[in-house]
Amino acid sequence: MTETDAFTAFRDTPTTTLADLLGRAQVMDIGIRPLWGPVPRVAGPAFTVSCSPGDNLMLHAAIHRAAPGSVIVVESGDLDHALAGGNVCAVARRRGVAAFVADGLIRDLAEVRELGFPVFARGVVPIPGAKKAVRPLGRPVRCGGVRIEAADVVVADEEGVVVVPSARAEEVLRAAQAKLAEEAAETLDDWEKAHRARIDEILAAQGFQG
Repeated sequence: MTETDAFTAFRDTPTTTLADLLGRAQVMDIGIRPLWGPVPRVAGPAFTVSCSPGDNLMLHAAIHRAAPGSVIVVESGDLDHALAGGNVCAVARRRGVAAFVADGLIRDLAEVRELGFPVFARGVVPIPGAKKAVRPLGRPVRCGGVRIEAADVVVADEEGVVVVPSARAEEVLRAAQAKLAEEAAETLDDWEKAHRARIDEILAAQGFQG
């Protein structure tokens, strides 16, 4: 499977399936959410960016450097200033960036929504950040409580954002596809029967009567 095929396959994989396989540590917290909807599922290699609080210089630099298909992931934590606005998102989209995933805020939400550019972030604020603080690009960052390295696979949809470590991408994708195939072959009646048996077994083990 080529790298392009792998990212296409990840775009067909719900974040719920990946979360079941990877666990809580690889799932961003609920504050990192789609800022418009219904948002398409996106998947791509992380292009990592760290911005100083109150400053957005390195995200603005990143849109001219990230490869097409990348998901730009931003560490910021600043809830007072916007990291990007409509024009930055428009240029990112034109250059083939798949999405922004930002531990921070943006502005010009109406423009971004009209563009159809996926942004997963903590919210919106109308005041922009400064452009002064230079930091390296492509270093490990933390976003939504998850550590992300450049080229990790980021999958984001209306359920949330999951980070697949690059070293485990093939293994996780195979497991996800097998899980989805198994679920597709199971009827609701089959699921209900197995579910009730499992729940009743857990209840009985705890001494529940009823």
